[in-house]
Amino acid sequence: MIESVRQTKTERGEKPRSPLARWLRRHLPMGLYARSLLIVIIPMVLLQSVVAFVFMERHWQLVTQRLSAAVTSDIAAVIDLINTMPPASYPDIESIARRQLGLFISLENGGELPMPVRQPYFDILNRILSDEIRQETKLPFWLDTSTSEDEVYVRIKLDGARILRLTMRRNAAYASNTHIFIVWMVGASLVLLLIAILFLRGQIRPILHLARAAESFGKGQKIDDFSPRGAEEVRRAGLAFIQMRERIERQIEQRTTMLTGVSHDLRTILTRFKLQLAIAGDNPDLQPLNQDVEDMQSMLEGYLAFVRGEAEEDVGTLKLTDVMTRLSAEAELHGKTLTTVVEGDDEVRVRPNAFTRLILNLASNAYRYADTIHIEARHGQRWLSITIDDNGPGIPERSREDVFKPFFRLDEARNLDSSGTGLGLAIARDIARSHGGNVTLSDSPLGGLRAIARVPA
Repeated sequence: MIESVRQTKTERGEKPRSPLARWLRRHLPMGLYARSLLIVIIPMVLLQSVVAFVFMERHWQLVTQRLSAAVTSDIAAVIDLINTMPPASYPDIESIARRQLGLFISLENGGELPMPVRQPYFDILNRILSDEIRQETKLPFWLDTSTSEDEVYVRIKLDGARILRLTMRRNAAYASNTHIFIVWMVGASLVLLLIAILFLRGQIRPILHLARAAESFGKGQKIDDFSPRGAEEVRRAGLAFIQMRERIERQIEQRTTMLTGVSHDLRTILTRFKLQLAIAGDNPDLQPLNQDVEDMQSMLEGYLAFVRGEAEEDVGTLKLTDVMTRLSAEAELHGKTLTTVVEGDDEVRVRPNAFTRLILNLASNAYRYADTIHIEARHGQRWLSITIDDNGPGIPERSREDVFKPFFRLDEARNLDSSGTGLGLAIARDIARSHGGNVTLSDSPLGGLRAIARVPA
């Protein structure tokens, strides 16, 4: 049905969509529920990303800078003690630094600073701590923040070729608990998303229920369990659908009742004609009149069959192989060459009598004007397609839509049914559309006409 709408838009000559619109249409989900979730999720993700980036960048950098400044002040204090106190007090300084400041220090005489360690580009601790040490001590130093996940190593060259080695805990100079904020933010987002999903399901379920009811009604199926639910707008739409369905059913019922009366009256008159002709005996002069009465009877049946095309019939199961067997018998009776193929599941859910008549009308049209016919039934997951190819004279492309109009006749009369009323293809398309599908015509690989009946599976 969606493809039929797209085809109609194309035929109307609507402007083609832009490449971005086509890409979005091709990749975005088509369902209302999925699109509603995207409307909720995408703004939430964008907002959380912007907040996380801005806040985390500022918070992370600020906290790390303050911690690094505090650690660097402790290092500077240790250097001042080393420079002012005698060497005998160095063990006391190491003990105080370890117990009070959390710094593990040692002195090396005559050492040199190692080669600089290559640090990650986005290592915020290395950048901030280097700036703080350089600004606070104004001494040559070596820093390693990437070798260990728990510790930071610093070496500072003092006067007299002495090297001060320091080891500190990483969390003393680095905001390592920032992940807690991320966990809380993500957790809160998931809770809000779960609540939104539950509310969305409750709001969209009535819309989906209405869509399924409309689709079932479009296929000619009974709808017994539909009742408007959900938001006020959805309830109004549901009530409007129920009123529309009732009006259509009343019109069909009134038309069927009227046609039943007309049929009874006309058949009564035709019966009286037949009776009078039978009483008159076998008069050769009355043979044309007899033929006219038979033609009138056939035309009347054809008209009534067409207007009863929307008459209610319960959906049931139809076996495609049974229909193909019947078609093969008719082809043999008419002396035609017929090949059939059935792909997919043999059983289909349709209105059996109506759908059988659809196939018979299309096949009878091919039997009348072709010698070789090929019928292929393909039952997929979404669509059931019946393709009928023949090697007959075909129908001009300019007339392929006209032949579906009631009572339209070509010179070759390829749209006639068995009564010759010009309703064969009109009835076939009417039945297909009552199932939510369509019948289309095109050129056949056999050289004649190809008729394709396509309905939802």
